[in-house]
Amino acid sequence: MRVVIAPDSFKGSMTSADVCEAINVGLHKYKSSISVHSMPIADGGEGTVDAIVRVMGGDKIYEEVNDPLGRKISSAYGWVPDSKTAIIETAAASGLPRLMCNELNPLKASTIGTGELIKFALDRGAERIILGLGGSATVDAGAGCFQALGVKFYNSIGEELNMNGKALSQVADIDATTFRQISDGVEWIIASDVSNPLLGERGAVHVFGPQKGVTSSQLKIFERGMENYANVMKNYTNKEVMDNRGSGAAGGFGFSLFSLIEDYYVESGFDLIASLGNLEKQIKEANLVITGEGRVDSQTLYGKGPIGVARLAKKHGVPCIAFAGVIEGELSGAKDEGMLVIFPIVNRPMTLDEAIARGPQLLQEAAQRFMEVYNLNHKDV
Repeated sequence: MRVVIAPDSFKGSMTSADVCEAINVGLHKYKSSISVHSMPIADGGEGTVDAIVRVMGGDKIYEEVNDPLGRKISSAYGWVPDSKTAIIETAAASGLPRLMCNELNPLKASTIGTGELIKFALDRGAERIILGLGGSATVDAGAGCFQALGVKFYNSIGEELNMNGKALSQVADIDATTFRQISDGVEWIIASDVSNPLLGERGAVHVFGPQKGVTSSQLKIFERGMENYANVMKNYTNKEVMDNRGSGAAGGFGFSLFSLIEDYYVESGFDLIASLGNLEKQIKEANLVITGEGRVDSQTLYGKGPIGVARLAKKHGVPCIAFAGVIEGELSGAKDEGMLVIFPIVNRPMTLDEAIARGPQLLQEAAQRFMEVYNLNHKDV
């Protein structure tokens, strides 16, 4: 029997690579002869570096950078020396996992750490940068990142600003000369599954701001700041990209990328990883596909990684099941997409903290239990 394991991360508990390993252990506890092909997936957010490094055969390079609130941390980017490709995710240095819930501060939070990782990669000689957008703790439109890469932002009296969410409303002029010099000739691949525009009810502030700490009373303030920044950037670059698909990704980071970079293209994070890892071919040759993520809900059905896996499995007539830490909402459409059954991994009442701490063990046990049920109809397993 050949099984393909292709899950997303269980955020706060296990990376997608950890999930693959736990399921693999569970399957082999049931029967050691099961053939397993593991491929961690991600959507551009947390786990993107690990997933792409694994399929491209690269290494992780650790550097000291700033977290969203300016504290020194160790963070990593992926490096594939043969192709001089750097893989960077906003979640690594500038992501929500870097902050406690009571530390969320969208006025102060900045993507400077992401920019520092990119600068280290450019100094190493990167000719291609794969940048995953997702999971950021920021609403600074990526301005902090570009400041770390040499872009200067000025207020109305010509003073240089330190960029964060609050500073967007003060930007009056921009100079990206230095950034264009250091990034000349670099190819950018932007990995993101977010389709939201920059502004409006579906934009960066209204849709994603609350999870980053923007209160209901602050929404209009942040929206005005984002609009001011966008207009100044538009005047500087003469580009109309506010409504581009994905401009609202990672707190408006997509907008600045589309504005300041010339040689780029955007690809779904899942599609990119699936293509690099030849996932469809692996699924086509499998008897069973296992996917999953920490929370399976109605959002999962709108193009997130696990449903992408399920669709590939359905295309080739291979059964696909999913494991989840939490199952919520109306999911009747999952079966139509190829995700035949969704299994919770929690086996008894427990707190969220306990479930997170015991995640790998719970997943191993769930995989083993599933195989025992699966064997009722497949006696040859």
